[in-house]
Amino acid sequence: MSAQDRLTDALYGLGWSTVRKLPEPVAVRLGQTIADLAWKQRGKGVQRLESNYARVVPGASPERLAELSRAGMRSYLRYWMESFRLPAWSEERIKSGFDPKDLHYLTEGLAAGKGVILALPHLANWDLAGAWVTTKLGIPFTTVAERLKPETLYDRFVAYREGLGMEVLPHSGGTAFGTLARRLRDGGLVCLVADRDLSASGVEVGFFGDTARMPAGPALLAQQTGALLLPVTLWYDDSPVMRGRVHPPVDVPESGTRAEKTSVMTQALADAFATGIADHPEDWHMLQRLWLADLDPAKGPS
Repeated sequence: MSAQDRLTDALYGLGWSTVRKLPEPVAVRLGQTIADLAWKQRGKGVQRLESNYARVVPGASPERLAELSRAGMRSYLRYWMESFRLPAWSEERIKSGFDPKDLHYLTEGLAAGKGVILALPHLANWDLAGAWVTTKLGIPFTTVAERLKPETLYDRFVAYREGLGMEVLPHSGGTAFGTLARRLRDGGLVCLVADRDLSASGVEVGFFGDTARMPAGPALLAQQTGALLLPVTLWYDDSPVMRGRVHPPVDVPESGTRAEKTSVMTQALADAFATGIADHPEDWHMLQRLWLADLDPAKGPS
């Protein structure tokens, strides 16, 4: 393991061991302080966040984009502070920490025994939403995690999420899709963060006026298993409670090839994600390149 990898792993370990012990108001202030320092330094992540927000809020002035990126970094650090502390939260704190709208789409889908896929963008705190599902609703689910470097850091994330009641599969390796399909055929729940393609074989979608690529997995799983596909969006307000919405199901088209159906369904997911992101852009933690024009300079400005 390189020195950089050891440092990265140690810093995350420090977060989980130290931040989790802080009183909540202290953790909140610490998160805001770190966010503001990072924002003032204007590193690559902050610049990319601001560039992404420029697409989400077209015509925004430089001052408005600066405000958004500062709020975005505060939201991002709120996610991290909450995540570091989640393993130490009481069941009651988790149950009271999330308030989703239109939950009936999820509960009715599971009651029908078809299996349900929840697809989310990188909005607010998807780990908290997952912990709420396993704790408040008492429903276990399966998810997929990107393999991180170093491997010890990936192991920390897996242990953390499994400690919250999730079954975690590695994104790489080629076996995740089959396991997810089996869970769905058994009437289970699968949750996937699905606004950024990690495979380079995703589906091109229109997203805030330009072309991006999003993973095909949610749509393919719905087609193959008959599971209900539900977009979910999350956001923060000024309270300690995270808000959310379960959107209406994305239906499988009656006609077309599998690729055509997948394209239509993934576009519907992108449209639902865009609705939530446009309403709460500061809670979209996308500090990476997403649009094809940004990924390939030959297709447009970086």
